[in-house]
Amino acid sequence: MTTPPPTTDLSADEARRIALRAQGFLGTPDRRAGVRGVLRHLGAVQLDTISVLARSHELIPYARLGAVGRRTVENAYWTTAPLGASPARPHAFEYWSHAACILPIEEWPHFAFRRRAYRGRPHWNHQLPDGTYDQVIKQLRTEGPLTATELGGAKKTSEWWDWSGTKVAVERALMYGEVVCVERRGWKRVYDLAERAIPADLLHDELDDAECLRRLVRLAGQSLGVGTRADIADYHRLKGEQVDAVIADSGLVPVAVEGWGKPAWADPAALETPPRGRHRTTLLSPFDSLIWERARTERIFGFTHRLEAYVPKPKRIHGYFAMPVLAGGRLVGRVDPAREGTTLVARQVTLDGPKAVPAVAQALAEAASWVDCTGIRVDRVDAPELHAPLVKELADL
Repeated sequence: MTTPPPTTDLSADEARRIALRAQGFLGTPDRRAGVRGVLRHLGAVQLDTISVLARSHELIPYARLGAVGRRTVENAYWTTAPLGASPARPHAFEYWSHAACILPIEEWPHFAFRRRAYRGRPHWNHQLPDGTYDQVIKQLRTEGPLTATELGGAKKTSEWWDWSGTKVAVERALMYGEVVCVERRGWKRVYDLAERAIPADLLHDELDDAECLRRLVRLAGQSLGVGTRADIADYHRLKGEQVDAVIADSGLVPVAVEGWGKPAWADPAALETPPRGRHRTTLLSPFDSLIWERARTERIFGFTHRLEAYVPKPKRIHGYFAMPVLAGGRLVGRVDPAREGTTLVARQVTLDGPKAVPAVAQALAEAASWVDCTGIRVDRVDAPELHAPLVKELADL
């Protein structure tokens, strides 16, 4: 693909600030829109099983809005319109985007290309017993929303990967779009028929692949502010050639960014006004969309981000669930947290020099308050001489 000449040149600092504003970390957050506003602004919020301070989908709005209640977060994602309202309209659904993500309900039609692709897959890793798929659909139609356990069992054995035939069937139906996840209950997916859960005006696969891809590329560009082809493709896990096929018609404009070394595309609205306002100081989930793409995080922030939860313990550098610390529009350190009763434990802290101490202390104090911890203990600081200053800063807050 031949990239058209850039419409404007951006400095590295301008690009960084555009990215921060696009992700909701620069300027005054829209508190009236709340958690649902964050979801629509980002376009996707990643789910993950790990819960240290809280689960990642709770940490995403917290990082942008501050100490919004955790029950408020769950209700914002999954509660439909009030009883008596017509029709009861859900705000979100779960599907495969960057990974397993919560997505705004209005984006259901734009994932038709992915549902079609799944239906066309010739091979699957799990075998599906004859008749099981039809039985699952029949049971959901008769009994209403159910978990895999309620459908007949999620696993054949205690191994996490050893799915039962029922679980294979309902997950396949989810990927096909015949079934939708309408909420998480105790971390279990609650499944319902799409025909019942998705509003009638959205329940269709009428959009062709090109229209779906144009929409997702445009959304990715808006959520990133500015990004390379690889950045934009990664946001909803598209293929590079899929991006190439539609980006010229996506509404994004080509730009050149100092030091990036590759062509970039920007949301034209992000270029209209210079990013200004207050920076958030916060701990970030390792699954935050600000730092999804490792090469982008290194390019913008000079920060190497890697989740080490699945790395053998002796080989970990920064800890099991090391959370980057954002302050002043920079990534100034990281904290590997744990909870012991009402104490937030910073098991391992990495600081980008003494100037990072106040920001890391502030981020720890706010996080502790959010999860109802009344004390903070700092176990280890990679620069030992900064341990005492960090403890003192926490004591003074």
